[in-house]
Amino acid sequence: MVVGDLMPQVQSEPGLLSQEVGTLVLAVINTLLIVALIVTSRWRGWRLALALAFAYYGSFTFITQIETWYFLSEITVSPELLPRLFIMGLSVPLIFIPLAVLICKKWKKTDLGVSRIKWKIPILQFLLKLIVIAAVYLVIYWVAGYYIAWQNPELRAFYGSSGDIEPFFAHTLGTIRNTPGLILLQFIRGVLFALIALPVIIGSKVKPWATALLVGFLLAVPHLGHILPNPLMPVASVRLSHMIETFTSTFLFGLIIVWLLHRKHSSFRDLFYKKEI
Repeated sequence: MVVGDLMPQVQSEPGLLSQEVGTLVLAVINTLLIVALIVTSRWRGWRLALALAFAYYGSFTFITQIETWYFLSEITVSPELLPRLFIMGLSVPLIFIPLAVLICKKWKKTDLGVSRIKWKIPILQFLLKLIVIAAVYLVIYWVAGYYIAWQNPELRAFYGSSGDIEPFFAHTLGTIRNTPGLILLQFIRGVLFALIALPVIIGSKVKPWATALLVGFLLAVPHLGHILPNPLMPVASVRLSHMIETFTSTFLFGLIIVWLLHRKHSSFRDLFYKKEI
């Protein structure tokens, strides 16, 4: 309803699943993810609903549509459509998630009350971790993008780079020289990913490995939407390449975020080497 007739009038190639079946599959997966995030949180009520709404909208809409803005604004996304894509994603976090919290009986406070947020990471250490997390994301994004997505000649042609693929280092240096804004954008997205995952990590009452899986799926599941036909990305092989690339890379990155934020580090060396006892 939000996008109306602003979607491009382009015939999309069929997806891996039909629109009806694919929508049902995605609905089930998304519901399982949201319920898992609810029942594994120590929070309740509005605090839980707002925290998950922030995390869900950030992962499923905000951070993905940033890439839509950067890559598709001159291909299939008009200036009128772009802001509607950000608005379109509000229905689940603002309506469905509060209802899911209520249905899961996590709205009312228990007799023990609600635990307070305890910030245990020093600010400088947290900033250090954000820098490292962003750098790690940049590496994962670039390696997965080149060795998975960019290997598809149809994908390269879709983005205006038809022809033979350049070697990895030549391609990397060319991007740094010609479009440094892309590198900066992905560094910023790495920071945003960490901030999106933070409410889930702080509120989690399960073990770190389970929290890591939840964050991994929170970041990765949005990219399963490529199983559906999409006029914004009408070529089926382009969607498939992107799905494999982004699902695997963001899931791995989610695990790394939790690993870094769950441990005490006071220097760059501590992030990668175990202290001697």
